[in-house]
Amino acid sequence: MDLNNKANEKVNVECRECKRSTKHLILASADLSDSEVIGHDYEIYWSSSYQIVQCMGCETISFRRCSESSEDNPIQIGPNEWEENINEDLYPNPNEGREPLSDSNILPPKIERIYEETITSLNSRQPVLCGIGIRALIETISKEKNASSRDLFGKINDLVSMGVLTQEGADILHKLRTLGNAAAHEVKPHSEQQLGLAMDVVEHLLNGVYILPYHAKRTFD
Repeated sequence: MDLNNKANEKVNVECRECKRSTKHLILASADLSDSEVIGHDYEIYWSSSYQIVQCMGCETISFRRCSESSEDNPIQIGPNEWEENINEDLYPNPNEGREPLSDSNILPPKIERIYEETITSLNSRQPVLCGIGIRALIETISKEKNASSRDLFGKINDLVSMGVLTQEGADILHKLRTLGNAAAHEVKPHSEQQLGLAMDVVEHLLNGVYILPYHAKRTFD
């Protein structure tokens, strides 16, 4: 075990007081890693870092655990681009008691139902169901906007060409698509931090695609 190797580093962490991702200072850390050879030539490795972190804005202190393993599938962020899948947990949970969007009743009925059930699974600490719900939301929005591609990867790209999404937004949704696939097909739970950020992105999409245009039409008509 290595002590304080990461002390004084700065990381982006979801702050429960600031209600967003902010820069945090690692006050102390304990890092563990190991590997194991299975069979004759197959080796797996894992690492975990346990950290005390402090928000550089409000100075709230939290406990952060990060872990990764060679058995974790990387996250696809583009046609031929991948990044490491790092699991992160925060204590206390910054997403506890998360409320749905105040205007969620404006959403199409099917999307509203999936969205509210996904929020419930996040608050109930059901990470597999939450990951599946996030993927289902992206899939349903794409279908509702008549994206024509056969698979979700193509549907997300269709939303860019249709002007519904920016390319930056599509890049984020591709990460969420991979997250949802792992939950649905591999029954893989993701961290509360990952799921909370994923819900932030989905809510931004719902606001931009449905809620703000609804209010704009009512106001300016």
